[in-house]
Amino acid sequence: EARMLRDNVGVIDISNFANYVISGPSAHSWLDALVANHVPRDTGKSCLTPLIGVRGGLAGDFTITCTGDDSYMMIGSGMAERYHRRFFDMVAMPDDTKLEFATTRIAGFNVAGPRSREMLQRITNADLSNDAWRFMQSRWIDVAGIRCLAIRVSFTGDLGWELHCDAGDQCALYSALLAAASACDGGPVGSRALGALRIEKGYGSWGREYSPEYWPQEAGMDRLVRLDKAFLHKDAYLAIKDNKPREILSLFEIDGDAAAASNADAAGGEPVFTPNGQPVGRVTSGAYGYHVGMSLAIGYADPAVASAGDAVDIFILGKPHRGRILQAPPFDPAGTRLRS
Repeated sequence: EARMLRDNVGVIDISNFANYVISGPSAHSWLDALVANHVPRDTGKSCLTPLIGVRGGLAGDFTITCTGDDSYMMIGSGMAERYHRRFFDMVAMPDDTKLEFATTRIAGFNVAGPRSREMLQRITNADLSNDAWRFMQSRWIDVAGIRCLAIRVSFTGDLGWELHCDAGDQCALYSALLAAASACDGGPVGSRALGALRIEKGYGSWGREYSPEYWPQEAGMDRLVRLDKAFLHKDAYLAIKDNKPREILSLFEIDGDAAAASNADAAGGEPVFTPNGQPVGRVTSGAYGYHVGMSLAIGYADPAVASAGDAVDIFILGKPHRGRILQAPPFDPAGTRLRS
């Protein structure tokens, strides 16, 4: 599945995402007061943004897109929906604006891979060219006659679109997508393959790499925090923003011979040490990168002990596996596939 997507195209069910629809004259001001990044005002523009917790850590991460005048869709981790609600309640909702918890009403698919544009063009009349539709832009389009909110973004790190539709149209849309994918030597891709693909790109995931225990500057999310505006728990963030990171989100390559000998890749929770036994950190996610041909792991490393290029020992199933901290993700480090 991973090879099929990287070489051609894959279809991934993303109906497990949490979906929130915010509408009304004060929709922008409410969202902008909630999250740490600037919320776009123009229809079709999107942003990635962290939500800051009560102690300045990462309380959430969202994609927000402006779907029309005074209308937004915000997408986050499905397993955190009830948790998100507590933070939403901390910012007063104006009387002229409505927040809809729309997860059960909206279904979705991610179509990704180098032939995703070719595949989708078979079943939509929308102009999907790079000149007409840039990365992180969205618009309403018809796909196989089904109305979808399409966002040009992909958790695989490849060229792709998220398609969000009414839950009642999910099966019909899926059938149409699979038929079009088959014509481009593609097909369905599951969560295990998706996990490997996102790790090849070095993408973090909520509940593993992102959680309130990590500061934005430790998780590489501080670049999305805008200090020229107000946002929820800004005071807590200001209190920790100049602190040196206790640990840094890092990507590890595990020696291929060691992984082959144990017939195991990291999965999450494995301790990381220097070759001389000094603690470095821990793995949060791991997988074999099928496209890049590498055993990979994401985790946190103490920058005072080890940094990019340094050798480490990752203990998988209780046995040390020699590895190193990578300077950049092995798949498309410049992001050219995403923006092609």
